[in-house]
Amino acid sequence: IQKAADVIRRGGAVVFPTDTIYGLGVDALKPYAVERLFKIKKRPAMKPVPILIKDIEMVKKLAFVSGKIEKALAAVWPGAVTVVLEKKGIVPEVLTAGKRTVGLRIADYKIAQLLMEELDSPLTATSANFSGESPLLCADEIIRIFEKHYPRPDLILDAGCLPPSPPSTVLDLTGQKPKILRIGPVTKKQLLEILK
Repeated sequence: IQKAADVIRRGGAVVFPTDTIYGLGVDALKPYAVERLFKIKKRPAMKPVPILIKDIEMVKKLAFVSGKIEKALAAVWPGAVTVVLEKKGIVPEVLTAGKRTVGLRIADYKIAQLLMEELDSPLTATSANFSGESPLLCADEIIRIFEKHYPRPDLILDAGCLPPSPPSTVLDLTGQKPKILRIGPVTKKQLLEILK
């Protein structure tokens, strides 16, 4: 975990397991690291990248959070829910594809949480695969697809094969009412129960 955090602090890219899939993480506040992530993934620059954060205090540095939104965040996190909020100026344009919003979440997975505890910055949480291809659940598959390509991740935290899971549910809290943009492991019914 400490080695992975050191790689990220130096602008490197780390593959790490989460509660949904393996993520590809760089320091989300370093534009050059985010640009390298796009090259590693072969991802179009107009696609925003979600980020993992350590706690709600970190969210407040990155996005505008009212008391009502803070209660909603406390209800859905940690877990497989990415929340879209209005971003602050500290969040690089390259990360959000020039949009005024950013997707954030706190993973409900020990390794991801330990990694976030070591870092003072948010971490990109895009899937560790080439853009447009299915997310990979086994570290050996990730090693195989990236080993012949440059640039590639600098370190992989191998937790074996993760159980199959859809990508996170995406909840937009930028409007007057919450809006579900993507259904994932947390269903609409569960979200409505949580947010009551």
